[in-house]
Amino acid sequence: MAEEDQIIETVDEDGRTVKFELYDIVEVDEKEYALLLPVEEEDSEEVVLMRLTKDGEEYLFETIDDDEEFNKVADYVENMDEEEE
Repeated sequence: MAEEDQIIETVDEDGRTVKFELYDIVEVDEKEYALLLPVEEEDSEEVVLMRLTKDGEEYLFETIDDDEEFNKVADYVENMDEEEE
């Protein structure tokens, strides 16, 4: 049985609702990060990284504002892709 696609809706800085498909969750420095693919742009190679935090039973998706933290996660994801090839 195939796992149903998990669609995440967020609001961008312009107030528009944007839908993403949850591609994967990775852990870096004991924090979880979501790899999201834009739903509207099926041909897009762009992956959006967001920090995952848990609030009770719900997961919250947060923008990574810290450049150092973002770069560390991006490097991890890039290395993960290279290992799979």
